[in-house]
Amino acid sequence: MKKLLLAAAPLSLALLFTAAVPAAQAQQGAKLKACFIYVGPVGDIGWSYAHDEARKKAMNALPWLDTKYVESVPEGQAAPVIDRLVKDSCKVIFTTSFGFMDQTLEAAKKYPNVIFAHASGFKRAPNMATYMADFYQLYYLNGMMAAAVSKSDKLGYVAAFPVPELKRHISAFALGARAVNPKATVSVKWINAWFDPNKAREAAEALISEGAGALAFTEDTATVVQTAASRKIPSFAHYSPMYKFAPDYVVSGQLVHWDKIYIDFLSKVRAGTYTAKNLQNVDYWNLLRGGSVELGAQDGMAINPKWVGALKAKSVTVNGKKVSVYDRVTQLSAEMQKGGKFDPFTGPLKDRNGILRVAAGKVATVAELNNMAWVAPGVVGQVADEPKK
Repeated sequence: MKKLLLAAAPLSLALLFTAAVPAAQAQQGAKLKACFIYVGPVGDIGWSYAHDEARKKAMNALPWLDTKYVESVPEGQAAPVIDRLVKDSCKVIFTTSFGFMDQTLEAAKKYPNVIFAHASGFKRAPNMATYMADFYQLYYLNGMMAAAVSKSDKLGYVAAFPVPELKRHISAFALGARAVNPKATVSVKWINAWFDPNKAREAAEALISEGAGALAFTEDTATVVQTAASRKIPSFAHYSPMYKFAPDYVVSGQLVHWDKIYIDFLSKVRAGTYTAKNLQNVDYWNLLRGGSVELGAQDGMAINPKWVGALKAKSVTVNGKKVSVYDRVTQLSAEMQKGGKFDPFTGPLKDRNGILRVAAGKVATVAELNNMAWVAPGVVGQVADEPKK
């Protein structure tokens, strides 16, 4: 992603270490030390939690790996944290928020022998790679399901900051919804925080009061699904399995498996394939294909069984034939997992102001998606930095 602005209420910058037995410390020279910087607390149930779960899985998979992490780092304060990690002999540093991008690049120039990898950004250097497990395909599928289960034409989206990641996710959600219901709209409430349960609850309640029949969100807690369930409104999980928080109302969602990237990247560093001199063009852009992201309310549950009937009852027309939303979502998910031709951002595609953004026969490039400022038709509400031409 991610995360362009300062976190609203940063927690302690206390360093948290993984347990290391004396024997392992004695053999430190044989280990690779990788360190992680998180924008939120590891207990947020969202973005930072998912990264930390992946760190743990990498530790379990790679016996030669030693790790350390720093949580709740405001986006304007990554530089001193990087300095401390370098002094602590971190050979690989992962900075896991969009707003860390420029400071990571500066650090890469300052420490040319340290390997850096930045999540969700687009700036690279000989010793700085980029990586992303992106959800826009899943948001399109979630949008289709949201339109099918909503009792109104209105859908709601609780959003953190108007960065390119959220703009493409909100747009994909709206495009998916309109593929099922051409009258569907997606009203967006910006809370200007990645982790703020109170603001998320207020935004969710406001959207429901305004008539939203289903909710999606980008905020790192389970607050939205819990709030929606309290009002008997269906919702879609974000980043982590959230079925347990509202088993009757979480329809599906987006799940991430960052460990797929971390294990591959670190293994290549260990093998000498990736060095501090050849990362200029290393960019992981993982979608459904490759297994870094998964459609689901929880692992292995692409769609909550309680909502399958409603999705089968709603149909869409595909190539002149009526198909249930359930079957269409299943079909598109399988196709995108195989790297098929379908992509939500296939042209001709205009933004909500009627300006052509993706030409006919073209698909938006990774660079275009990473710099996306416009939003799709159907999105309702103010969007900062939205281009008018």
